[in-house]
Amino acid sequence: MSLSNALQALSIDPKWEEPLQATFDKYEINTPKRQAAFIGQCAHESGNFKTLEENLNYKPEALMRVWPSRFPDLPTAMKYAHDPIKIANKVYGGRMGNGVEETGDGWKYHGRGLIQLTGKENYANCGSGIGVDLISTPNLLTLPEQACLSAGWFWNKKGLNSLADSGDFETMTKRINGGLIGLDDRKAKIAKALSILG
Repeated sequence: MSLSNALQALSIDPKWEEPLQATFDKYEINTPKRQAAFIGQCAHESGNFKTLEENLNYKPEALMRVWPSRFPDLPTAMKYAHDPIKIANKVYGGRMGNGVEETGDGWKYHGRGLIQLTGKENYANCGSGIGVDLISTPNLLTLPEQACLSAGWFWNKKGLNSLADSGDFETMTKRINGGLIGLDDRKAKIAKALSILG
């Protein structure tokens, strides 16, 4: 089945066909198993290719649960709650190549793309890998072409083609997510994509 028909069957917007094909060509995502794993993982990460930016609108209780060391008590969390820019600068400041909270790097380089790229260092490395200046223009990662290529760059860097070949979706998910969050949904999306691309 053509990629165009496969995307239609998976309810993925046709605007993704060319960016996906370019990414598949560049990173040797060139078998049904590899393509299904890439599409399935990206579909999980991006709400079926619809969400290309991290949602950082948190309630105070959620801030304390997700980042207990940064928001140790309710008064601290209340100062940041429902303010995505302040939250990003607090939680991502001073790490991943970002300057301290006050520089604004945390927000400037918050998660974007199909497999969300986070942190100035990752933006710089990915940008040089895909030939785009993501430091000056981080919002490019919210466009299909760069969102796809950045996911392909990450996929390649993490050696995920070989895990797609062997069907080791647990290790693959850990490399993408750091844990096994959404594993069942990821496996279901990969299986569906494979049955269509197959």
